[in-house]
Amino acid sequence: MPKSNQKVGVVGLGAMGSGIAQLCVEAGFETVAREVTLELGEKGLDRIAYFLTRKVQKGQLEEAARDAAVGRLTITAELADLADCDIVIEAIVEELAPKQELFRELERICRPEAVLATNTSALSVTEIASVTSSPGRVVGMHFFNPAPLMPLVEIVRAELSSDEAVERAFELGTQIGKHPIRCNDTPGFVVNRVLIPLLNDCVRVLDEARVTVEDLDAGMTHGAGWPMGPCALLDLVGIDVHVHAAEAIWEKLREPRMAAPPRLVAMANAGLLGRKSGRGFYTYD
Repeated sequence: MPKSNQKVGVVGLGAMGSGIAQLCVEAGFETVAREVTLELGEKGLDRIAYFLTRKVQKGQLEEAARDAAVGRLTITAELADLADCDIVIEAIVEELAPKQELFRELERICRPEAVLATNTSALSVTEIASVTSSPGRVVGMHFFNPAPLMPLVEIVRAELSSDEAVERAFELGTQIGKHPIRCNDTPGFVVNRVLIPLLNDCVRVLDEARVTVEDLDAGMTHGAGWPMGPCALLDLVGIDVHVHAAEAIWEKLREPRMAAPPRLVAMANAGLLGRKSGRGFYTYD
């Protein structure tokens, strides 16, 4: 159970938001999750309940604990219902303008001492915070997909983030069972700044070395000790997600290795998105 009676808000119940909300209720936090409609909110609730039930079936969670966790989650379509949250984590569409508009609203609605966190993977936390009159309470909390399984969360200090806001976000990351790391607001933060150009290089090697997808993945798992090959990893992350993040970082840095290779852009345009579409570098049932 959490060390305090903090209430957490989550905005957006897509794949990332529902995973974050699941982590919070499992850790014992009362959580308010907002979607644009109650119907979408109920779908997010169903997704969370499904994954918690799977944990029960695998013997990883007691039924009573699952029921209690689901009971700690409140679904709403009203941002106003986040007014008494101590920390709010935004997990909406990965576009700057909608995030900025949301943070304007959150600043108006939430108590002055509430921490406002964005789950952006590639956008500038400083730019998101810049539209508020209290940027000191805005931080990044970058979870990795799938949030319930991936142990890392990057706690991102924007230019004007306060020490208190950063440390409160770091503490929450620890309380929900993640391994948080602190970093400053630079394009791609830590992991994506390293991983995106590396994965882009792997895709370029497919054509340059005339290697098969299977052999490239085998080369990196058996030769470099990777737990998963680059093509399998891209399929898991989502080709479109990777391309979007690569483009965002390239816009900031203009480094050629950051730009998504044409092969990935073509796959994204064709709807070959990886596991979520049933076909990417591999085909999935």
